[in-house]
Amino acid sequence: DLDQNAIQKFKELAIRKKRIDDTILEEDTETLLDKLHLINNGYLTNAALLLFSKDPERYFTGAFIKVGFFETDADLIYQDEVRGSLFEQIDKVIELIFFKYMKAKISYDGLQRVEEYFVSEASMREAILNAIVHKQYESGVPIQISVYKDKLYITNVGKLPDHWTEETLYQKPGSKSYNPNIAHVFYLAGHIESWGRGIEKIFDSCIENDLPMPKYYINPTDIMIEFDAPQRLVIDNFSKVTNRVNDTMNKILESLYDDPGYTITELANIMKMSRKSISNNIKKLKDLGIIERVGNNKGYWKIKR
Repeated sequence: DLDQNAIQKFKELAIRKKRIDDTILEEDTETLLDKLHLINNGYLTNAALLLFSKDPERYFTGAFIKVGFFETDADLIYQDEVRGSLFEQIDKVIELIFFKYMKAKISYDGLQRVEEYFVSEASMREAILNAIVHKQYESGVPIQISVYKDKLYITNVGKLPDHWTEETLYQKPGSKSYNPNIAHVFYLAGHIESWGRGIEKIFDSCIENDLPMPKYYINPTDIMIEFDAPQRLVIDNFSKVTNRVNDTMNKILESLYDDPGYTITELANIMKMSRKSISNNIKKLKDLGIIERVGNNKGYWKIKR
């Protein structure tokens, strides 16, 4: 049931970070997991199945990440679910959020194109890793990421360690993981630091990128972090990109701006046109370098400009 690709990726990352001896490449999977304290009395631990199982949900309901784009709190426009081993989920969800959910403010430094998001990749990665490492997986509730045009929330079922308060998060609290074995594997792979610097690194990245500091909300059953967009990075609406784009192509772009996951068949139904006409216009948009396809049948359209 284990994902050997995820295990191999872990080995390569851990060796690159020099946090594990390169002789580990020669070890079989059982020996590796035993050294990582992921086997107990001959059985895989819960942490082992969450980290490296092909389908953790077979054992733990809700062991995935749900992402949704909201127009308002009551209006969900589209959503996705990121599944697979925890070790694979982090890269998948980062790519999904930055390519499909968040709109970058585009500017140019000379001839160089600059994309600026209201959450930096470093802050996003740390916040999601914190959610994965500290989540209470027995809850059966997935991590939830809610994206708006001007804000983003990451929520996971969890609680602060005893005697911690919200103010503790803004200090240098040290390291106290709810899932120490999961945290240890992510540390060895270089995804997190062992001294509880995740929140500090989020703050540092916000300062470096001139972005507002995030807010934490400590609720009875969950913890939520909120990132807000500065006004300079709020994208209000879709604008036409070039006079070489006809009305049909613009309508396609407007639809893909609302939901990059639309298929050609769905676009044809929405626009009351034939699939052939939609396909021809999408080809023109691709030839102009305005959109590109990311992934295959379950992929999405990326608006490049």
